[in-house]
Amino acid sequence: SPYAISNSLVGMLSSEISMYFGFQGRSHVISNGCTSSSDALGYAFNTIRFGQEDWFVSGGVESCVTPAMMQGFERMKVNPMNYNDSPTRGSRPFNRDREGFVLAEGAWTVILEELEHAKARDAEIIAEVIGYGTTCDAYHRVAIMPDGKQSSRALDLALKDARLNKDEVDYINFHGTSTLLNDKVETMAVKRTFNSHAMNIPASSTKSMVGHPQGASGALGVTVSALSLKNGYMTPTINMENPDPECDMDYISNEGRESKLNIAVSNCISFGSKNSAIILKKFA
Repeated sequence: SPYAISNSLVGMLSSEISMYFGFQGRSHVISNGCTSSSDALGYAFNTIRFGQEDWFVSGGVESCVTPAMMQGFERMKVNPMNYNDSPTRGSRPFNRDREGFVLAEGAWTVILEELEHAKARDAEIIAEVIGYGTTCDAYHRVAIMPDGKQSSRALDLALKDARLNKDEVDYINFHGTSTLLNDKVETMAVKRTFNSHAMNIPASSTKSMVGHPQGASGALGVTVSALSLKNGYMTPTINMENPDPECDMDYISNEGRESKLNIAVSNCISFGSKNSAIILKKFA
């Protein structure tokens, strides 16, 4: 096909969207593992506040449930094997008997725009993006650094960017993949950043309910966090049946919770030992 080369380019994905809608501004694809759509939103956020664009369509999509991908993840030993007869229980973040993530597909998209631009078109504003932080462990292709320092530093950078005190955070949407290493290290990283206040922050893993959509994880987390702020409702971590003592935070076990919320954090951790955090504020 004369399109064989162009079809192989990752960046052609955003080009197709731009051509379909007639978008003639920046058209970029950020492919960065599980932090991809967090980093895409962070890129959009910085570009807007630097005055270089007024708005972006930013999101994430993943379509990865194929025999080859399933085999690859199985060989990595990151998929649950003991819940084939009760698949809704397979994704069980923060449990002692967690085995890995349930692979998922999905797409989530947000419109991010400069505030006055949104007001001028009378847009319904769900939440504000106020902070972004990203780091790399520089450690391993698949495993994350066991001490959680760089994941914690991404949270620190996001808080600094948002000019927030640690005790102002009301909710954290965890990456929460249900793998043995991620849940323990992510909990450690959050506790390192928030110190004793970590135990007072409600947190949850949306992946317990929808599985792991890989590169779309950040867009999922941001969407859930924004709607949590708007609706005053935090989604639960389901399948909390046998909590891991090393995962000892308030994970909103099994049932959602209503609460007045002002600040939410969407956290992501990726293969290649990358970490990204987005901070959102309720729009008032």
